[in-house]
Amino acid sequence: MKEEIIIAGFGGQGVLSMGKILAYAGLMEDKEVTWMPSYGPEQRGGTANVTVILSDTRISSPILNEYDTVVVLNQQSLDRFESKVKPGGVLIYDNYGIHKPPTRTDIKVYPIDAMEASFELKNAKGYNMIVLGALLKVKPMVTIENVLLGLKKSLPERHWHLLPENEQALRRGMELI
Repeated sequence: MKEEIIIAGFGGQGVLSMGKILAYAGLMEDKEVTWMPSYGPEQRGGTANVTVILSDTRISSPILNEYDTVVVLNQQSLDRFESKVKPGGVLIYDNYGIHKPPTRTDIKVYPIDAMEASFELKNAKGYNMIVLGALLKVKPMVTIENVLLGLKKSLPERHWHLLPENEQALRRGMELI
């Protein structure tokens, strides 16, 4: 198994955190993992993306030109990365703020209403967990249990009381897709 993923959106949407949590979950399942964040100096509000590779065998390079799975959270990222999905690959995008949906027919496209779901849950900070849940429903590359352990590892202890809300958001994302 080898899964090459990029997650892209605006800084502040939890893009880098999603990748980090996914990487931690992969490590807990004894997978080979790379996590490569990319963001501009403005971070919040600027564009951000993270490449994550999970594999059962050694990973030769974290630099990719095409991806098995692309997750985009804004129009700018959709415009930039839609063409980078390998034929037969997966594109997941949040409908919120997308005015020109994907047009490719040689890939599987999954729109989700993650922003709307975060409003329904009254958990704006759970937005990225909703998206991550949707990704894991389509591509179950790691278990939810290990995602939750990865989340706990990436959160400061003072925020551990939010773990149940984040689990709820993950499961809501799985229902959405």
